[in-house]
Amino acid sequence: AIDGKTSRRSHDRATGQSALHLVSAFATARRLVLGQEAVPAKANELATIFTPIETLAANEALKGAMISIDAIATKADIAQTILDAGAHYLLAVKANQSTIRAEIERSFDDAPAKSLDRHDDVDKGHGRTEERFVTVLVETDWLDTSRRCNGETRLPKARSIIRVFCTQLVDRSRFETRFFIASGPLSARDAATAVRAHWAIANTLNWTLDVIVHDDMSRLRSAVRHFAFNLLRQGIGKLPLKRMQKRARWNPQTLLDILKPSPR
Repeated sequence: AIDGKTSRRSHDRATGQSALHLVSAFATARRLVLGQEAVPAKANELATIFTPIETLAANEALKGAMISIDAIATKADIAQTILDAGAHYLLAVKANQSTIRAEIERSFDDAPAKSLDRHDDVDKGHGRTEERFVTVLVETDWLDTSRRCNGETRLPKARSIIRVFCTQLVDRSRFETRFFIASGPLSARDAATAVRAHWAIANTLNWTLDVIVHDDMSRLRSAVRHFAFNLLRQGIGKLPLKRMQKRARWNPQTLLDILKPSPR
């Protein structure tokens, strides 16, 4: 999963320096940061997304992987870069992409039932219950055709359109529908797994940096927290990350064990 995050208090108004914004590549299965790239001041995050993909693609390291990115990257050139790396893409489509989102919604409304695959999933945790109803449509030829008008989104080798209807039961009910486009012919069950893995970069990495490592409260303009996050994850065992962090503060030997993990 690739996503950007701003360390909000890392700016320096005295020198006119903006807050540090990093685009990170996160291995959702291993829960490790694979790479990061700082977005230059006054630059577009979109242009920076190519760098971690191309860097990780060296020596065919991305071959067979699935790369998921938020809606900012739902563009033909990024999709082609991912395909050139031998990987598959999973790209989000949001409401601000009104044209293609309307086309996708209409394609689900018009699709015959036999062309749809559905998988339902229930997740309980953190004081809430979330239900997800995942539907996949594999009739996607219209997304990869040269007959699309100028300015319309055209994605090479699009093979699956995914609709995820979510209901969250917390203090009140919340409903949301999300859409994704994938280059692989996914089943609804596989699509549900892929989408959940994509959300891990927000729910695992960004949440941990904000809540446990207090990234947004720090004045440092450094990416060293990603290295600390990786080291803690590798030595964490079954302990919560916050408890492992506390042990490292209290026990110098634990800290040394984390910094110099034993070979496996």
